[in-house]
Amino acid sequence: MSAKRLTATRLTALAAAAAAVTALAGCAGGQEAQPRSGDTRFVPGDGRVEFFTAAQRQKAPAIEGQTLDGGTATLAAGKVHVLNFWASWCAPCRAEAPVLKDIAATTKPKGVEFLGVNFKDLQASAQAYDRAVKPGYPSIYDQSGRTLLKFQGTVPPAAIPSTLIIDAQGRIAARALGAVKYDDLLAAVTKVTDE
Repeated sequence: MSAKRLTATRLTALAAAAAAVTALAGCAGGQEAQPRSGDTRFVPGDGRVEFFTAAQRQKAPAIEGQTLDGGTATLAAGKVHVLNFWASWCAPCRAEAPVLKDIAATTKPKGVEFLGVNFKDLQASAQAYDRAVKPGYPSIYDQSGRTLLKFQGTVPPAAIPSTLIIDAQGRIAARALGAVKYDDLLAAVTKVTDE
């Protein structure tokens, strides 16, 4: 192979690798980073938990959907919920999975319920990932993003991963755009649970 052709092949391979890394590094962004119609880019979020005062809290929309294991999941009234939006191909989602799994187990005795929402994913990939991770809580399969769109204004459509904490009155009490950190999420869930 000639040197020119080898260089062109390497450049093509590097460009393909860069595109793959960009696709796999899907992250959350703030409201100002919300994409316009037709824009499918994912922008980074810092995972910081943002609290809403009682006056700022909006009622969470009704959620019901088929889970990855074939069941049905909803948000039960009178309970604190942690809602996490994720996809199997999302590297930050994979990074935060052990955090969510551990905090779900730690806070379950206090009545906190975790629910995942898998979107923009292939069902078989999501199911395989869920079986491998064994998070200890169900995930709704929402390939089209309909569930996510119910939270428009609170969670940008390109925000993945994103985590919401819903208080016992069914209001959105806090959110994190990007991969959450253990201490931050545990403190936030505890704060909302203790209200």
